[in-house]
Amino acid sequence: MSGSQQTTTSLGIAFGAGAGALWGLVFLAPELVPAFSPLQLAAGRYLVYGAISALLIAPRWRQLCRKLSRGDWSALLWLGLAGNTLYYTLLTSAVQIGGIAMTSLVIGFLPVAVTIIGSRAAGAVPLGRLMPSLILCSAGAIMIGLEALQVPSAASQQQQLIGLLCAIGALVSWTCFAIGNSRALARLNDISASDWNLLTGVVTGAQSLVLIPLAILAGTVAHDALAWAQFAGVSIAIAVLASIVGNAFWNRMSRLLPLTMVGQMILFETLFALFYGYVWERRWPTLLESAAFAFVVLSVWTCIGAHQAHARRGRAVAGA
Repeated sequence: MSGSQQTTTSLGIAFGAGAGALWGLVFLAPELVPAFSPLQLAAGRYLVYGAISALLIAPRWRQLCRKLSRGDWSALLWLGLAGNTLYYTLLTSAVQIGGIAMTSLVIGFLPVAVTIIGSRAAGAVPLGRLMPSLILCSAGAIMIGLEALQVPSAASQQQQLIGLLCAIGALVSWTCFAIGNSRALARLNDISASDWNLLTGVVTGAQSLVLIPLAILAGTVAHDALAWAQFAGVSIAIAVLASIVGNAFWNRMSRLLPLTMVGQMILFETLFALFYGYVWERRWPTLLESAAFAFVVLSVWTCIGAHQAHARRGRAVAGA
């Protein structure tokens, strides 16, 4: 890997880690305001995301609209649904019903799904060379799951099954988003990663308006002024940190790294989500959880190594 390629890769990994650190906060949101439903949390977060995005993009709105085709707007609509509205509703449902550990386990398999699909792209690292990384990633996720099974749960088997299905739904939804968003960014060279994030925010904010009446109907608990203030604070914090800044980091990373590496960057969200969970629960990770951390780090490391070796082979063939 040449010096410029190495710099690009390092910068991409830094942006991916930053996005993961901010996205990991969303796993804590349901714990901070447990009296609010997943629909209420999604509506609050994305209403704020949409409002801030609209304010930031307003000066360039007409200029950007001229650059977008009907297909681009369609992409924004389904990306906003798959990566934000639907994903976050399913994620918060999984956390509230099944807990952070189980949800983190399922979401931890995102890198496997995205990397397998990304390996089919032209010029991508062959899947066989990525297998060590995928095996390490899977081993780490399984260890987290084994640890989660040892923790007594107040939820019934039916509730745990519903939580698991919500987590799997979130996994599928975000896998579609990661792939579609990466391909859209590769296609739209005249729109910055930041502006694409803001455009996604505007569309997602519009979608959240549909959620508001549903959230009101789904809300069965009366909240006092303090509870609503806490809800507003969490919604604003998550919207700014995870959606505005975190998504901007992710989009920037998606333009710097191939899709097979983009998948691995999702692991940072899992790592930080677990770390925040330990801080919230005021405990140290167990032996299994520590081993899972080690496997996840090794997974990212071996993925980087596979891409470096692939780049060296490509240069050798080109120079032959």
